[in-house]
Amino acid sequence: MSEIPDDLRYTATHEWARDEGDGIAAVGITDHAQELLGDLVFVELPEPGTDVAAGGECGVVESVKAASDVYSPLDGEVVEVNEALADSPEGINEAPYENWIFKVKMADPAQLEALLDAAAYAEAVEAEEH
Repeated sequence: MSEIPDDLRYTATHEWARDEGDGIAAVGITDHAQELLGDLVFVELPEPGTDVAAGGECGVVESVKAASDVYSPLDGEVVEVNEALADSPEGINEAPYENWIFKVKMADPAQLEALLDAAAYAEAVEAEEH
């Protein structure tokens, strides 16, 4: 079973969000998502200043096997991107919960609580695998 930290919130499309304080959330893809994709070779980052909508496409991760869209779990504005991933996309494979893709200034911080908690995400992954 993939690692699913209790302190994060999750989407059914395998993104995670972590409250960084001051209305900012870091966003990345889950351990399960990176396992499904395999070795990542490219990450397309959203542009800082871009408005994103919950469920909307905002980036791409590509592996040797496939490309997958990254969806924002929250409404808001991209305030920072993880530039290190441009040169080292494999960082997501090595530590998916440390290597966030972008940070968003949340339009509505209450959206964070509406995302899946670790137990609900674990159930969703389990159901997907069977």
